[in-house]
Amino acid sequence: MEYRSWADDLGEGVEVRAVRLPGRESRLMEPAFDRVEPLVEALIEALSARLQAPYALFGHSMGALVAFELTRELRRRSGPAPAHLFLSGRSAPRYPDPARAVHLLPESEFIEYLRTLNGTPEAVLANAEMRELFLPTLRADFAVCARYRYRVEPPLEVPITVFGGSGDFERAPELLEDWKRETSASFGMHMLPGDHFFVRTAKPLLLSLLRRELERMAARAGAPGTGFGTAR
Repeated sequence: MEYRSWADDLGEGVEVRAVRLPGRESRLMEPAFDRVEPLVEALIEALSARLQAPYALFGHSMGALVAFELTRELRRRSGPAPAHLFLSGRSAPRYPDPARAVHLLPESEFIEYLRTLNGTPEAVLANAEMRELFLPTLRADFAVCARYRYRVEPPLEVPITVFGGSGDFERAPELLEDWKRETSASFGMHMLPGDHFFVRTAKPLLLSLLRRELERMAARAGAPGTGFGTAR
């Protein structure tokens, strides 16, 4: 999982709790969610008792959408809101996903699209048995984004920081910056070098920015440290 090593890099006082969704690693044989609503509902059930302030949520790509909708659902239920939302590699939710029909592509075209994203190991794409295991989960992830329908609600009272890749041409800076409409609190944006998977190639810079924001968050909360949840 991408986030396993983040705890050491983010320093003392930050506890990283990475969310492992169905269809991944030890949950590989479980069917992946293909809609955001039941996914958020499952996260509410799994995490509600563990969300202790102050905590933050980080989500990349589909995970950014999930983290945003999870925060909205917590507000509806008067649950504990995150002290900060970190949203990465995802245009503001008012805009349709640029890959909204990808999950319906024939396998050969789907594989070629995955190659253009540069995020799936070639060893997986070139091996029939590996494809049989992993492609259903990847299709489900794209379906979550494709089937998502934005609902207008009041802005969140949660600071939002957005990260984008300078070479992620499907998610232009102006589409990322529009996340600011979703918060009545502070907003920040950082463009990092790399494509859609800059979270890997620009990891040191990303974690440095996260660490700085988490330290500010902890200082505002008057706490020595903070929890850091991830949604992916």
